Amino acid sequence: MRLSESEGELEPLQSDGASESSHCSLDEDYVPRGLGSGSEKKVFTDEWNCSPAKRRTSRRKCRSVYAAPLLSPLNSASKIPEEGHTCKKANNATTPKKGSSSRNSCKRLFSPGRNTQRSKRQRLDEESDKDEEDTEDRWRNIDEEDPEPPQPRFRPQRDAGPQLNRTASYTPLELFQLFFTTTVIATLVKNTNTYGEKKCQGQRESWVPVTVEDMYSYISLVLYMGIVPLKTLKEFWRGSTLFSLPFPASVMPCRRFLAISRSLHMNDPAKEAANDQKKGTLGYDRLFKIKPLYEQILEACHTYFHPYQHISIDERMVASKARFGFKQYSRNKPTKWGFKLYVLADSICGYTLNFFVYVGKDGEPTGKGISYDAVMRLLNIPFLGQGYKLYVDNFYTSPTLFLDLLKKKIWACGTIRSNVAGYPKAKMNNMPEKTSRGTIRWIRKGDLLFVKWFDTREVTMCSTMHKAYSHDVAKRKVKNEQGQWTVKHVPIPGCIKDYNKHMGGVDLSDALIGYYNVLHKTQRWYKTLFYHFVDIATVNAFILHKEMCKLQNRSTDTQKIFREKLILSLAQIGSTPRRSGPQNLMSVVTLRIPPVPPLNVKPGALTTVPPSSPSNVELASASSCSQVNQNVSTGEAADPEPDVPGLGHLPAYFFRQMTNVASRNRATAGRRSCVVCKRKSPVYCSTCHKTLCFTTLRNCYSEWHRSNNICV
Repeated sequence: MRLSESEGELEPLQSDGASESSHCSLDEDYVPRGLGSGSEKKVFTDEWNCSPAKRRTSRRKCRSVYAAPLLSPLNSASKIPEEGHTCKKANNATTPKKGSSSRNSCKRLFSPGRNTQRSKRQRLDEESDKDEEDTEDRWRNIDEEDPEPPQPRFRPQRDAGPQLNRTASYTPLELFQLFFTTTVIATLVKNTNTYGEKKCQGQRESWVPVTVEDMYSYISLVLYMGIVPLKTLKEFWRGSTLFSLPFPASVMPCRRFLAISRSLHMNDPAKEAANDQKKGTLGYDRLFKIKPLYEQILEACHTYFHPYQHISIDERMVASKARFGFKQYSRNKPTKWGFKLYVLADSICGYTLNFFVYVGKDGEPTGKGISYDAVMRLLNIPFLGQGYKLYVDNFYTSPTLFLDLLKKKIWACGTIRSNVAGYPKAKMNNMPEKTSRGTIRWIRKGDLLFVKWFDTREVTMCSTMHKAYSHDVAKRKVKNEQGQWTVKHVPIPGCIKDYNKHMGGVDLSDALIGYYNVLHKTQRWYKTLFYHFVDIATVNAFILHKEMCKLQNRSTDTQKIFREKLILSLAQIGSTPRRSGPQNLMSVVTLRIPPVPPLNVKPGALTTVPPSSPSNVELASASSCSQVNQNVSTGEAADPEPDVPGLGHLPAYFFRQMTNVASRNRATAGRRSCVVCKRKSPVYCSTCHKTLCFTTLRNCYSEWHRSNNICV
């Protein structure tokens, strides 16, 4: 077969190139194209040792040599020198493109181009972006319709709301005792006595056992201190003009309150010592000191309320400056340092459904992150049911979490971070640089919806229960061209609207706790959590009260009135202080005085006095001194008038009704406020049971009796 001229001419060119390519290499004998061996090679090598001017002239010669074969046509293989193939193979060069100069080819020979490498990188980046955009979907506008996903069917295992008798009326005390049950109080009393006896061994004062009534009085004062806050605890018992609060002293003495506070314990000290020996091992429990009360409060939270359809999860910080190993720092919270609690709350009423204290990485992690494990742990509640709508912030949101929740029939919505695994990386039709308020972009990937919305800044959401745009609008105040504020309606995605409405369940619970927080400054971390448990129990009891009033169409009390009623009820069932007042220190002593015959009276006159003469009754109904003197002078018997003041109002000291009082303390033991001058006095009236001063400087004893028409 006959070949054409072009094919015949190209054949020797290909054969020559194939034969020479096997001998082409960069070695010591490499000579650029256009230069021969011998003296010409020496001239080329000496070029780099000469001056810059000579070097430039030699480069021009080199360019002229290079340009001739490059500009020659390729239809003749005999005209292409042998060195030309060597140079091309050495630099991995191809046939120059149209419009490229020989000068550029020479530069590529001596300095491998940075521009070439940069252009290659740009080309690779563009190709990768095109591949991503081809494999992933693009961001869509609100003009494009998004199919609405199937809405969840709410099927709780119990009736949503309070799990109580909905026709009964509960007092604040009964609602509070749902959380601080008799079992909880008995546990606190037992462990506090055990630790108090251990702590007071070898000291002068022995430990006085705490009773159940004492614990109720103690909790009553703890709640009272949240309503009437002072700087120090001792100021509640000060009798000065500024700090005159009679309620704390009527419930419990200051020393007794402080003694219970120092020895307050929630677990057995012997078991705590055994747990402390396990430090550094997997069996060590950091929350062992609060474990009994912790578990009982959690069980009560699960039992007496069932959440409505909308629930939320967020973090809560409990302030504490105590030294403990799991103290946390939260930059975005008002409380920076303290305990971090992960809380599940009802979005409608703020009821605390579940919570746990974060102590670091414990247990067996799933490998999907702390936020994933926290959500799954909080939702592990018995009797929860299906069809719930969960709202979380960007710390918890991830496509993996939402898909796993969807398998459990729990729908979720929340803000999301753009660096989370599974977030779409598509850039086509993304938010422009100058975005107007109300711009919406969205992408749907199966059951997941990703939405971008621009308000004052860009907000990104992820949801499994919303569609991209439901024709909702939001009101925003903007300035017009004249500089006046006007109301503008901007489109808003439905997921953002529902998120703003239902995400604040934990924030509502924190606000209710913060109004009358009972937290005290303490160096023991477990006491801080005890006070927080009291807050949780009180707020949850108040929420149950409101929900029951709604069901029964009754008026609800405010939280302050609810707490006031609870404090008074706890104080009534609590113990009475041993030194709160004379009426509680002793029983009324009834003295009977035999009848005294008056002077200058006939013996028969005494028979006219009936057996129930005032002289034979208690001293409180005896006759006055003036009436006795008148009867004695006239020789007449005393009239039986029980309301007339009489004899027997004698002073007495408080220490006589007390035991184990040292002799040096008898003058000050049991002092109370005088009813006249309000100063401390150890003397009281044995008949009137009033604390009165009877000293060389003050004689309130006589002053009070005279003002009340009682002669002494």
